[in-house]
Amino acid sequence: MSAVPPLRHPAEGTAAKPLQKGQQTRAAILDSALSLASQMGLEGLSIGALAEVARMSKSGVFAHFGSREELQIAVIREDHHRFEEEVFFPAMREPRGVPRLRALFERWVRRVSLEVDSGCIYISGAVEFDDRPGPVRDPLVQMVRAWQSALERAIRIAIDAGQLKPDTDAQQMLFEMHGLILALHHDARLLRTPGASQRAQRGFERVVNFYLVDPLSTPARRSRH
Repeated sequence: MSAVPPLRHPAEGTAAKPLQKGQQTRAAILDSALSLASQMGLEGLSIGALAEVARMSKSGVFAHFGSREELQIAVIREDHHRFEEEVFFPAMREPRGVPRLRALFERWVRRVSLEVDSGCIYISGAVEFDDRPGPVRDPLVQMVRAWQSALERAIRIAIDAGQLKPDTDAQQMLFEMHGLILALHHDARLLRTPGASQRAQRGFERVVNFYLVDPLSTPARRSRH
């Protein structure tokens, strides 16, 4: 199977084309599969379970996804695509530098907050496939790395723009941002801690302020969560 593509610039996207009937059916099945995987994890996916949820025959589902493994990979790709549409592309419309970096994190937090009741393939997949090399783990890892690379690029652009200190360790800042998201998912989903999203936002602002050249020149955006 081909690798999950890296996150692209919005200008590189192509205009959506009307789907043929077979493509519409596959898209509907994939939507059900993504919902099922979000709740039960990628390991919870099976042709039989999906057929029941989608109200189709097993042979009908099998015609679009020839194996459980192919189904899992298709779900990973679809989740990656939706993440681009909901988080990456809208944030890329913000000015380069810290405003764009802040938008990337805010939209990331917003998506995690919406996943509290359903689950996150990023998180569950890391638990299920962290020590299981193979064709399912590979695109999952590539999806995460593509997103981390996009964040690191945004950090380095902010450094080059003179908004972050020239000695900023981009990978360290990325690590701290990712850590906040993992803590948010843990507290919001497992512990149901009130105000977890706001705490993640405040944590991000502390991280940004540590690296800012002039904290007073780029005021924090008020959280809408």
